[in-house]
Amino acid sequence: MLVDSHSHFDAPEFDPDREAALARARAAGVTRQIVPAVAANSWSRLRDVCTRDRGLFPAYGLHPMYLAEHQPAHLGELRQWIERERPVAVGECGLDFFVEGLDADDQQRYFDGQLHLAREFDLPVIVHARRAVDAVIASFKRVGGLRGVVHSFSGSPEQARQLWQLGFLIGLGGPVTYERANRLRTLARTMPLDFLLLETDAPDQPDAGIRGQRNEPSRLTVVRDVIADLRRASPDDLAAATTRNAERLFGLPAQ
Repeated sequence: MLVDSHSHFDAPEFDPDREAALARARAAGVTRQIVPAVAANSWSRLRDVCTRDRGLFPAYGLHPMYLAEHQPAHLGELRQWIERERPVAVGECGLDFFVEGLDADDQQRYFDGQLHLAREFDLPVIVHARRAVDAVIASFKRVGGLRGVVHSFSGSPEQARQLWQLGFLIGLGGPVTYERANRLRTLARTMPLDFLLLETDAPDQPDAGIRGQRNEPSRLTVVRDVIADLRRASPDDLAAATTRNAERLFGLPAQ
């Protein structure tokens, strides 16, 4: 069995065939998905989608790329959602220094607020870090007492080591399937298995076999197979190890 540690399965792209996509995921062995939020106005929809299947686990947060939709009051609302809904994580949150026009100070304020909530409620954080891994690591150290995953990791080996030393996992998905992603593929081949999670980031970040198309959780098997091949490991063994990692981080019951 596989856990998709990062799937936006509540996204409108799945409205036409969500049940069929879920069935394809199950048929592929992807029995559980962690579904992180991006903005306060999506939390209710995300909750409703996740209540339809016991294999969908919500996380609530404020994504840095949706900065224009966030309001300071949303941090207070997030506290209420965490208290009431008991999600498996806080997120998606983080920093994005790649997209132009996203105020870095505003991003940092929302990120810090969510890190403090995660520490208070003893929840892992699901973190977006694009051209911002050093700043994210500094935030973890400043707040302290945190655990979580930096999803769709694209940093350096040294940054990865710093994250592991802080107890953070890294998520790898579709980008690792592209042959030219040399640094990422080297990391996938050599990193400690205890710190690896598999993800799709569906409907985004399609693997090399569906370049330019909508991604979906059933494609997690492609990510698994590529990483297993890189590590010269059994796909089943890799699936079992990364599933244990996801169960441990998110507090999921073993299957």
